[in-house]
Amino acid sequence: MTQADDFGFGTQIRKSPYFEATVRWGAKAFSVYNHMYIPRDFGDPEQNFWNLVNEAILCDVAVERQVEITGPDAAKFVQMLTPRDLSKMAVGQCKYILITNADGGILNDPILLRLAENHFWISLADSDILLWAQGVAVHSGMDVQIGEPDVSPLQLQGPNSGLIMKELFGESIMDLKYYWLREVDLDGIPLIVSRTGWSSELGYELYLRDGSQGDALWERIMAAGQAHGLKPGHTSSIRRIEGGMLSYHADADIGTNPYELGFDRLVSLDMEADFIGKAALRRISEEGPKRKQVGLVIECDPLKGPNTRFWTINQGGNEIGKVTSAVYSPRLEKNIALAMVVADAAVLGASVEVVTQSGPVTATVVERPFYDPKKQIAAA
Repeated sequence: MTQADDFGFGTQIRKSPYFEATVRWGAKAFSVYNHMYIPRDFGDPEQNFWNLVNEAILCDVAVERQVEITGPDAAKFVQMLTPRDLSKMAVGQCKYILITNADGGILNDPILLRLAENHFWISLADSDILLWAQGVAVHSGMDVQIGEPDVSPLQLQGPNSGLIMKELFGESIMDLKYYWLREVDLDGIPLIVSRTGWSSELGYELYLRDGSQGDALWERIMAAGQAHGLKPGHTSSIRRIEGGMLSYHADADIGTNPYELGFDRLVSLDMEADFIGKAALRRISEEGPKRKQVGLVIECDPLKGPNTRFWTINQGGNEIGKVTSAVYSPRLEKNIALAMVVADAAVLGASVEVVTQSGPVTATVVERPFYDPKKQIAAA
């Protein structure tokens, strides 16, 4: 007999250390990300959004697997994986990076954490960078060890997340700066804590270093958050699209380069260090990207949920691109979307046609992000 909490996946799909806790706290449905379950439904996604932006939510993001790189050549090796200049990255710092292939295509857009001089974690979006890194290392001639540690992150996100962290760790945690990390111990539970997250809100990630204590950690955080309106939740499509945050495989993939996304700041062609894709990215930089990501406001009735297919975009009778992520924002009271279009069509204020599942509708090209463009909320 199938148990109610089976959700139909076999043993090849891993469960996180928080799986039982999330089911207990009301997870209704799951998706698969990095070969693991991720909770995607705790009831109403609009209510999840309001919980996030008004109070706080706790999300199981153990699917953000860590690629651990250590050894005498660790720093040199990590720099080879990314076009972002890491020469000034301090121990205890985090950075948003792109990992590119020889053609300049994006393989992943993870957060990089530097735990020690020669100790790094790459906190992954959804793709097999452990295999890529191990493959690159084989012929690199560098002295590095690469593996997946017993590390499983949680995201505590929302305006009240700082108050909850203070309940858990005391006043000193308030000194933790945006995109920095700290090693902490919570009643014997070993953690790395960082001021990061996939929400565009004030938030923290708690990287559990002992999977056997997942249930205890979840319950400890939920208890500390009770007085501050903490709810179990899932990463919010509404908020991340408002914030212009990428979802790998949707808004970017192996055929997307950094310049198409406006990520010039994450590519340092002038640095002395070599990295995979440098020649290709130099060429693309000189020629200019053939496509560009834009924001759209789609003029139709409120969308019932995020798009599950790429929607064709037309202009003047020609196909010019596709909608990659679309959703209705109850705060902005608009249908908002991220889209990839031919470079010539990336004109603010331009009118285009989007072919939704309900038929063609009009949309307008706008600036992105759609909300808090200077990221003042998350960095406060």
